[in-house]
Amino acid sequence: MSFLRPSALYAFLITCPSFRWMPCQSWGFLRWPGFDGFLRLLVMFLLWTMFLELRFIPSSSMHPTLTVGDRIIVEKASYYIRSPAVQDIVLFRDPTKPSGDKAADICIKRVVAKAGDLVEVRHGSLYINRVARKEDYVAAQPTYTTNLTYVPNGHVYVLGDNRNNSYDSHVWGPLPVKNIVGRYVMRCHKPTNI
Repeated sequence: MSFLRPSALYAFLITCPSFRWMPCQSWGFLRWPGFDGFLRLLVMFLLWTMFLELRFIPSSSMHPTLTVGDRIIVEKASYYIRSPAVQDIVLFRDPTKPSGDKAADICIKRVVAKAGDLVEVRHGSLYINRVARKEDYVAAQPTYTTNLTYVPNGHVYVLGDNRNNSYDSHVWGPLPVKNIVGRYVMRCHKPTNI
């Protein structure tokens, strides 16, 4: 098994044409990064902080989609070039509280209607433009009813997936789009219950 020796493996990587593009040819990538490497790391860090954010879920209002303690990645750039879409899970500043401590007043809900839609909850179903919406992701059908609500321009209607335990648009009305901080991208850590 002489091909397992480092010199034989290195010779194989150097001579094989399909591996010539690999950066490990020079093994220079193992050295401590110089000034260029430091600048690249700094730029990546700045881009991460400007466009992505790591958050955790503090309440059960989005159960079963997201549970308490989940860590999620939120992207903050897409709503500069497009409007929030129905079914997007968004993070936003609580519209009922004054904008003092912005970090403490962040909520997460699902967009169920956009500007121009009519929203109503009755008989345990969500109606958008007087058509019942089929929702497989909710924890339980809502036990409350709401009046027919028009979503004005510059607003969206947001509800938690745990409809009966969620402080959302059915309580305080449509959410101004300017309050939206970012969009849920993915869950990066789900705590295990021990």
